[in-house]
Parts: sequence; structure tokens; C-alpha cells
Amino acid sequence: MTMNSTRTPSPATASCGAPSAAVALFRSLGEPARLAILLRLAEGEARVTDLVKALRLAQSTVSAHLACLRECGLIDSRAEGRASFYFLARPELLDLLASAEQLLAATGKAVDLCPTYGTHPTTEENTPR
Repeated sequence: MTMNSTRTPSPATASCGAPSAAVALFRSLGEPARLAILLRLAEGEARVTDLVKALRLAQSTVSAHLACLRECGLIDSRAEGRASFYFLARPELLDLLASAEQLLAATGKAVDLCPTYGTHPTTEENTPR
């Protein structure tokens, strides 16, 4: 008997009632390096070396994030000689990213200034002059 045979299936929703697949999707998009990779691939396919240069990340970091995104079905690759070219596997992702940009534009700086998830201005920026 394997350990997997005694496991109960994971619920289809997170503890708050949100669909767990949606939570996983937004977590994957919430990691800065993965989002940067997706934004770069939205411009067109790229090799690992192209992504390393464009994003100024270590090759191992880029490769690990590419593996994650590929396992999620968000990207795929094609071989050309010894090189692999990565591209967005789902064109719907472009719509999602465009909608996110529109939403951020509509909310102004509210999301960016969110005390939980946004960037926190320095004390100097908050000081009245």
C-alpha cells in the first residue's frame, strides 16, 4: 500500500470558499519573477538566456520559474536545435494581464499603497513639506 492511497482528496475550494485553482493561479502570478517572465513572453517567445539577460536574474532562478509555469500549463516550449524557445501556452493569459493593467489604472495608487500587499512609501515620502 502506498501513502497516496490513504490520502483524502484535496478540496476544490480554499478555506475561504474561493476556488483553489484560482488561488493557485493568482499565487503564480503574484510572484514577481514569474510575472516578469510572463510579461516578457507576452512580447514573444524567448530562450532562457534571453530571459536571464532581460530580467537580470540567475539562470537557475529563471529555469525554476519556467518549470513552475510550464507545470501550471501557462507556458510551453519548442526545441530548435539545442535551444528551447518558451512561449505563452494560453492566449487567454494576455487578456488577463490586460485586464489587470486596466484595473490597476482604474484604482490609481490604491492597490500599490495597500498596507498589506502594496509597496510602502518611505517615511520621507509621507512627511508633509
